Amino acid sequence: MKQRVSALLRDKFNGDVILEKPKDRSFGHFATPIAFSLAKELRKSPMAIAEEIATSFNDHEMFGAVEAVKGYINFRLSESFLDEYASWALSHSEQFGSSDKKGTILLEFVSANPTGPLHIGHARGAVYGDTMLRLGRHLGYDITAEYYVNDAGNQIDLLGVSLQLEGRSALLGESVEWPEKYYRGEYLSDLAREAVELFGEEALRDESRQKELALWAKDKILALIVADLKSINIEFDTFVSEASLYDEWDRVMAKMGNGVYVSEGKTFIRSSVYGDDHDRVVVREDGRPTYLAGDIIYHNQKFERGFEDYINIWGADHHGYIARVKAAITYLGYDSSKLEVLLSQMVSLLKDGEPFKMSKRAGTVIQMSDVVEEIGSDALRFMFASKKCDTALEFDIEELKRQDSSNPIYYIQYAHARIQTLVAKSEKSLDDIMASHLHGLSADADGLLFEALLLPEIIDDAFESRQAQKLPDYLKVLAGRLHKFYYDNRIIGSEDEAKLLKLLLVVALSIKTGLSLLGIQAKDQM
Repeated sequence: MKQRVSALLRDKFNGDVILEKPKDRSFGHFATPIAFSLAKELRKSPMAIAEEIATSFNDHEMFGAVEAVKGYINFRLSESFLDEYASWALSHSEQFGSSDKKGTILLEFVSANPTGPLHIGHARGAVYGDTMLRLGRHLGYDITAEYYVNDAGNQIDLLGVSLQLEGRSALLGESVEWPEKYYRGEYLSDLAREAVELFGEEALRDESRQKELALWAKDKILALIVADLKSINIEFDTFVSEASLYDEWDRVMAKMGNGVYVSEGKTFIRSSVYGDDHDRVVVREDGRPTYLAGDIIYHNQKFERGFEDYINIWGADHHGYIARVKAAITYLGYDSSKLEVLLSQMVSLLKDGEPFKMSKRAGTVIQMSDVVEEIGSDALRFMFASKKCDTALEFDIEELKRQDSSNPIYYIQYAHARIQTLVAKSEKSLDDIMASHLHGLSADADGLLFEALLLPEIIDDAFESRQAQKLPDYLKVLAGRLHKFYYDNRIIGSEDEAKLLKLLLVVALSIKTGLSLLGIQAKDQM
């Protein structure tokens, strides 16, 4: 609706026009202060300009009324326009809220090291990334979801060492000397047990087989990660192995030109030129590449695939990598402004007000699968999407188990189920309901209808601003209005039963569509 009104004003004034929603809905559905910006040019008072503009729209079929109030121009959409839009939405439910935006985007998210199970920090970035993916695709963008598998370097070597030591200690009862850094958790004991069955006990003692065991364990852990993600409705289109990229290193280094240099046997990137604190090492003295080297090859490969835009969702601890990666992209000859890096902050989890106990299976972190087991996929997804991703998040899982209005996902699901129950109770046929016209509605009903039809604007704003939390915020408001309307108005048996049910079906459609874009299936019964 806002887009239609904006387009009309843009055509009239040959440019973008600010369009607002009045806090007091009695003023109308939309308002613009354009008369104030035209006052100097036209040498008239904003009030006079607003009156002239309002009069020019009075006969437009989209509006029931256009009024000038203290220099502002208020637009009230016509009943026929709202009814027509509601009828179209109900008969084109799959297209509701969609758009025809163009552009190819490579969206990389999660990319957790395949050295252990996903923890709740990973889960937040996963939910945020998948929600952005769903929003963007609904708007028409061609988006590829990609997982970068860090299967090279120290973390994989350490996985092999940790697996052998865990197996020797936990399974064979041997006394072992643990290194300063190592992975631990029952998941390693499980892997060691499988390794013994597959490779024999001696594989746990043979240092020459650490790499073989590490690569085998990496594949097993990656399969576990993929399964955990699928349990919360997240799937990827492509996986890129870091280890597979290093054959390209010499070619990529040559592309970097004078962006790299050698000093004291190390190879550096001149990242300080582009805002980094200092130049960074990409190849150590012994010839081993750093973590940054893998990122450079990977981003070269990304840009060579020719997407129009690139979005990375990283953990907040990767903030320092942004400048150096963008510097590398520039040296490789690409436009670094095409890479957008979004950061996901950490999560603090409580249970009855106390810190949530860590899982023995995960070792030193709270395992995502444990949280899903406690509260379910829907509650986890909704909670992680409901706050701006770059701000810290703390929540108590017991609150998300409550079956009352204090639990936001329950409150929203109950709104959808309540509507389906009313439709089922009614003796009106669906054809009669759909054929009714949404004319002569009360102010409350008009406000609820307008709120429900705002979903397309919310979807667009949430994606383009990269603020996924705007969608759950909207759904909470819409559910609240629905519940209040239900308590304040008689629906079944009223004179306007058919039209009120049609109105509620529009609300249900917005809730169902919004939840779907959050990776959640709406419930018809509760």
